[in-house]
Amino acid sequence: MARFTLPRDLYHGENALEALSALSGKKAFVVVGGGSMKRFGFLDKVVALLEKAGMEVKLFEGVEPDPSVDTVMRGAEEMTKFEPDWIVAIGGGSPIDAAKAMWTFYEYPDVTFESLCTPFNFPPLRTKAQFCAIPSTSGTATEVTAFSVITDYKSGIKYPLADFNITPDVAIVDPALAETMPPKLTAHTGMDALTHAIEAYVSTIHCDYTDSCALHAIAMIDKYLIASYNGDKEARARMHNAQCLAGMAFSNALLGIVHSMAHKTGAAYSGGHIVHGCANAMYLPKVIKFNAAEPEANKRYAEIAAHIHLPGETDSELTASLIAHINDMNKALGIPSCIKEYENGIIDEKEFLDKLDEVAANAVGDACTGSNPRAILPEHMAELLKCCFYDLEVNF
Repeated sequence: MARFTLPRDLYHGENALEALSALSGKKAFVVVGGGSMKRFGFLDKVVALLEKAGMEVKLFEGVEPDPSVDTVMRGAEEMTKFEPDWIVAIGGGSPIDAAKAMWTFYEYPDVTFESLCTPFNFPPLRTKAQFCAIPSTSGTATEVTAFSVITDYKSGIKYPLADFNITPDVAIVDPALAETMPPKLTAHTGMDALTHAIEAYVSTIHCDYTDSCALHAIAMIDKYLIASYNGDKEARARMHNAQCLAGMAFSNALLGIVHSMAHKTGAAYSGGHIVHGCANAMYLPKVIKFNAAEPEANKRYAEIAAHIHLPGETDSELTASLIAHINDMNKALGIPSCIKEYENGIIDEKEFLDKLDEVAANAVGDACTGSNPRAILPEHMAELLKCCFYDLEVNF
């Protein structure tokens, strides 16, 4: 038996934010990130709509990019004091992911972070509160997924928490929020969405329901991402929908080793973080080449290529066209081809090599590795990571 889980309600399109005024509850705890939602007036609007619904509102502001375990615990403590029956998270993936984890510790103060790192091991939620997610970026799709990514800065590891319990009850996908994204963020989140859809389509547990969402998302992203990056407002709105469809696909089909690698390289190096969407964009072409050695994966990649009308007669030709097409997209979006070129070389080569075996082992152990279409050993993961660092050809 398989399962396909989505939020109970998804409000989308112009003025979708107004749906907040129809929520029924007494207290709303609003989690938000670094300030853009306040600067553009969206946070004030959210508060006003919740107050219109008759709720008392408390804000938790300043969730950092790649939210930490410490931030999650602080938020859960504030929730415990306030006792909300609605948790509303607004912003990019970071505040929504953080709020999902806060929600769990609010309902179960004695649960450990370590226990939540085991996939699909959460206790039943909604004993105290329901959850509403409002994305401002077009990439993570955490508003419709069973995932939350939290970083343990002591170990330098990003942990993808996974459980259908943390799928939001309500998602509000309002294109007005996405219009505020700068070009670089548009590029990174857009390629994150493309990676979600492609990895979901070739996942070992894909199904008819996830395939339809994934293929349509891929076609939309292929059509609209570069135009969105260049400032086209209609394309920006369509990308907001596309990334949400990609989220519906991967939340139920799961992901693969592009995400395993991005999770475990993201906070591993002292030179700085590798932004998640950019990491996915750099790693995706290499991982497709690696996975395509598995005939069924090669066939699935070829189907994607044919769906977006790329050239090729055989599966291998179509897969090669898909790899080339993604590389061309990265160039058009100003994304580097390898880790060594990332942000003018902030990741030190010696540190990368010194940590290679450890990072490779962590990536193999990541929750996303199990649904990758080709099995991978730590030594092959290390070689794949080297290909991603130096932009080497994958031939194993």
